[in-house]
Amino acid sequence: MVRGKVEMKRIENASTRQVTFSKRRNGLLKKAFELSVLCDAEVALIIFSQKGRLYEFSSSDMQRSIQKYLELTKERHASMESEQHMQHLKHETAMISRKIELLENSRRKLLGHNLGTCSMEELQDIDKQLQGSLKNIRSRKAQLFKEEIGKLQTKEKFLLEENERLREKIMKYLQIGLKQRHVQEKVGQQEIGSCSRSTQCSEVVTELFIGPPTAKKIS
Repeated sequence: MVRGKVEMKRIENASTRQVTFSKRRNGLLKKAFELSVLCDAEVALIIFSQKGRLYEFSSSDMQRSIQKYLELTKERHASMESEQHMQHLKHETAMISRKIELLENSRRKLLGHNLGTCSMEELQDIDKQLQGSLKNIRSRKAQLFKEEIGKLQTKEKFLLEENERLREKIMKYLQIGLKQRHVQEKVGQQEIGSCSRSTQCSEVVTELFIGPPTAKKIS
């Protein structure tokens, strides 16, 4: 008698589900044992029942098999991440290359090259871009002129203030020089006057008569 094909879905009857679990669990453990013996393979099998009971089989050491599995899955995961990263970089590179190509074509068209393949709408769009660029250039140029004029006005103001300070300093030095000259002239005049008076006094005091003494007349 041929057994019918079992539909793969959850068995709703609890007792039937438990019986099926026990049968298929034992069969799975048997198949794992046979695989390890016949093919000399390292087999580790872990089963948890619905109630949380553990059933396991290992052809060697379970902990060593689990550690080996974790290391291999970690390497596989790292390899997959690296592959995904490489694919992402390739995609980004292709997109950047495409953008560069589009920008280069747009630049050539703005310079007036390769316009033979452009439609009327594309030419109008290029004209708008050029008008906008020209407007921005003129605006920037006017701004630079304004800034330069402001700098020159500031420099002119500084030079005028510096010139005024120098003029005041020169006038101050000239006034000091005139005062010193006036004082020197006054001192010189005083010295000349002193010398004149000294000379007159000397003439009076030192007036002498050279010759034989004469008799004084007695009145």
